[in-house]
Amino acid sequence: MTLPRRFAAASLFWSLAIAAGLSLLARSLPAAENAAAQTRPNILFCMADDWSWPHAGAYGDTVVKTPVFDRLAREGVLFENAFVTAPSCTPCRNAVLTGQWHWRLEEGGNLWSTLHPKFPVYPLLLQEAGYFVGHWRKAWGPGDWRALGRKEDPAGPTFKDFPTFLKARPKDQPFCFWLGSSDPHRPYEWQSGVKSGIDISGIQLPADLPDDELVRTDVADYYFEVQRFDRDVAAALRLLADASELDNTIVVMSGDNGMPFPRHKCQLYDSGTHAPLAVRWPAEVPGGRRVTDFISLSDLAPTFLEAAGAAIPEQMTGRSFLNVLTSAKSGRVDPARDHVLTGRERHGQSQEKPNSGGYPMRAIRTDDFLYIRNFAPDRWPGGCPDVEKAFGGNAYGDCDGSPTKTFVLEHRDDPRFRRFYELAFAKRPGEELYDLRKDPDQLSNVAGQPEFKDAQQQLAKRLLDQLKATQDPRVVGGGEAFDTYPYRRKVR
Repeated sequence: MTLPRRFAAASLFWSLAIAAGLSLLARSLPAAENAAAQTRPNILFCMADDWSWPHAGAYGDTVVKTPVFDRLAREGVLFENAFVTAPSCTPCRNAVLTGQWHWRLEEGGNLWSTLHPKFPVYPLLLQEAGYFVGHWRKAWGPGDWRALGRKEDPAGPTFKDFPTFLKARPKDQPFCFWLGSSDPHRPYEWQSGVKSGIDISGIQLPADLPDDELVRTDVADYYFEVQRFDRDVAAALRLLADASELDNTIVVMSGDNGMPFPRHKCQLYDSGTHAPLAVRWPAEVPGGRRVTDFISLSDLAPTFLEAAGAAIPEQMTGRSFLNVLTSAKSGRVDPARDHVLTGRERHGQSQEKPNSGGYPMRAIRTDDFLYIRNFAPDRWPGGCPDVEKAFGGNAYGDCDGSPTKTFVLEHRDDPRFRRFYELAFAKRPGEELYDLRKDPDQLSNVAGQPEFKDAQQQLAKRLLDQLKATQDPRVVGGGEAFDTYPYRRKVR
């Protein structure tokens, strides 16, 4: 049964409220400072829910239609190597908001968690710096942000929609808005993609999914919702264009983790962590560029703060990439951006059961290799089927339920499809290494092979050194806490 969608695309029409006299911001600043404030960029951050790279026309996908994302890429900067910090909603979004690796955020490193008020977040920092802030639909979460005493939603106040937010904004005050979406998160309306005209025969399936009509139909349903998100962003851009504010707005469009299919969402392979990312800001950013610098989405917070002229807290581990945006170069702009880190702690439903724990992982991704460290290889990477069975749950609950998941599980004993089950759900060794030059789909683990000994040792050391430097509890001690933090399903 398909759940009803509560959210519709934004209206194309809105009325600007004309305020008499000076705005609140103008009354609080001297004239010179007020003039500077009025030229500060607006920030529109558009984040889809479970949207993967490379599912956009700008990345070469010829089936899914993403004209707005493609426009941002054409008129701004398209990033080839953007990655989430965690392939799971709450920790990824916590990392975006705080500009920190999620493993530094205590409870905030888990799905369905919270975020302690001691961790500053960029929307509220910008609010203190004179910005009008807010969000629509899914931004922070899921979880309970009030649980540890936080007084405001980390993403700022909730608004009915983007037009309502714009009407409420004081005249001449810069804004920062998070345009969220439930798309393309499951559940999907079965065959919605096919019924909309998507040709499933043209879909280029990921190499770790079985090529079957059912799977293709499922992917088409995912594409249908990607396209719907793209239309939501189109409506927002039209509003800004009508107000003559589009060119001085930093527009960012991305997703929070991989598509909700086996071995994608919740996993540290590129299919779970590699994110689409395009940034447009014509006032300051030369367009028409494809950049290969490695970007973590935790780098967005310091980038927004720097662009706004606001102070960046020392505890932020993310690095502003404003220098990359404002450069006129393509390719590798900043030589230091030659890698990115990712990780995962507790994700789904089986982990609330006694002694089941999460699945702690960390990884380092470079141009040539992906190295993964599995801290608890005795556990199941897709959930805990034994515990779930005992408690009456669904097998492998860390993978969203779907027709594709059912197909993979039901065909696990079929020699034609056994490999897909093993890739998605079987237990894994403590170390994984993938040679991306020969295996871009990351299907063959070469860890332990003599010819890769040096690369494995070097990457393992590089990862460990950076985890120590950022005080990762899985390395410096206390990591078991991630397995015991409350699972905060109810938001008060």
